[in-house]
Amino acid sequence: MKNSIKKDDKVIYVGSLVISLLIFIWAIFFEEQFLEGTSSLLNLITNKLSWFYCGLMLTFFIFCIWILFSKFRNIKLGEDDSKPEFSNISWFSMLFSAGIGIGLVFWGIAEPLTHYLNPLGVQGGTNEAKMFAFKKTFLHWGISAWACYSILALALAYMNFRKHKPMLISSLFIPLIGEERARGPIGKTIDIFTILATISGIVTSLGMGTLQINSGLNYLFNVPENKLVQVSIIVIITILFLISACTGVNKGIKILSNLNMLLAVGLLLAAMVVGPFKDMINNLFFGMFEYGKALLYENNNIFIKGDWYNNWTLFYWGWWIAWAPFVAIFIARVSKGRTIKEFILGVLFVPSGFCLVWFSVFGTIGINAPKDVALNAIQNVETAFFVIFREYPMGFAISVLAIILIFSFFITSADSATYVLAMIASNGDTNPKISRKIILGSVQSLLTIALLFAGGLKMVQNTSIIMALPFGIIMAFTIVAFVKELYTTEGLIDSRPVLKEVNCEKY
Repeated sequence: MKNSIKKDDKVIYVGSLVISLLIFIWAIFFEEQFLEGTSSLLNLITNKLSWFYCGLMLTFFIFCIWILFSKFRNIKLGEDDSKPEFSNISWFSMLFSAGIGIGLVFWGIAEPLTHYLNPLGVQGGTNEAKMFAFKKTFLHWGISAWACYSILALALAYMNFRKHKPMLISSLFIPLIGEERARGPIGKTIDIFTILATISGIVTSLGMGTLQINSGLNYLFNVPENKLVQVSIIVIITILFLISACTGVNKGIKILSNLNMLLAVGLLLAAMVVGPFKDMINNLFFGMFEYGKALLYENNNIFIKGDWYNNWTLFYWGWWIAWAPFVAIFIARVSKGRTIKEFILGVLFVPSGFCLVWFSVFGTIGINAPKDVALNAIQNVETAFFVIFREYPMGFAISVLAIILIFSFFITSADSATYVLAMIASNGDTNPKISRKIILGSVQSLLTIALLFAGGLKMVQNTSIIMALPFGIIMAFTIVAFVKELYTTEGLIDSRPVLKEVNCEKY
């Protein structure tokens, strides 16, 4: 049995490394063909398959609400007497740091401000444009994103802690295809796609983080903005996140996640102090009202089309789906002992609520800036944060804190992804070899460099959308498999005590 596991390990591990190496060679040495190939795939997806992404995200949301109120809500993710491994604070910190990361700082000002100045269907710079900006930003970063993570993480935690199956996406297919096939070529293919989707999702964040760190250092300290500096940033942070990943979940990852949360809260509070607090509160509540309507009505329209939706909504849906495997496996790993109800409430609403507050605060700061400054800021989204805060008290100190936070997010996202990649490549072993963490962590950094060289920010964004397609199909089947498993093994959960009572009386 031991030898078969090692053989299985090598199939997934070597297969994912070979494909990653081919992509790296293609991007670096055949840049023109790489750009043409990815552009063709992207056009196919945006023109023909955008409905699939939108429909899938809507399905995730509906499923989470259903299971929250279903008869399965009190089932433990583990044995009936199991207890949570981590405190609520550490749990929230880890799932937040792994699940959002660099994007909050990168888009905190840039996205609401861009939507405000260049909205869809209304005049820019108006009150209607402001509501449009917050509604769409909340939609992109709110419950929909966390529903995507929740559904996969819940199924994984259930199959691992309650059914004692390996912490692998292929384990979720056991109810549909049987355990033998899930451990065979079909399962290995699923797990290889999981690794590739994970790498593409994290590469998007690492690419954005690298560009924003470089832009911030250039804006604040005149550090050159070029490929050499960007590669240096990636190398330094790669060393740091590998050290964290190699120390394990209970040490480096947990400690850094808690520190990360403190830094994020500190930056948020500093922005509240220097910004227009009353406007922030108003935008939060009015934005939530519009967002609520959008969830009920607009989000049901899965046949959205046009450049605006392709550049924004479709990109986010692809990004969340691409991030789902590694975030879900990591969240599942730290969620043992919680009930399904507690899990959904914690994962779906707490982080998304923090995101809404975050974008209300930083979006308001951007929108309330002088118009000429705002127009200048959105010319380059990497520097939007720093351009806007130059207009506010303590702007320089807040900008420095933001760069530190990006570094911190960079490390916590990458160390979580590295841990998950090594775990998948080790047949679901929750204590993978350090050598695999180092190799797979280095692979994601090398691919970040390759994609930045090949096409910059746009290329790393497009990669998420493309890789989300095969994994989105996998996720659709996991929902069916999870529901089947629940009804097969837990379906009589409410009636079992009654049956036992009847049997006792009979005898």
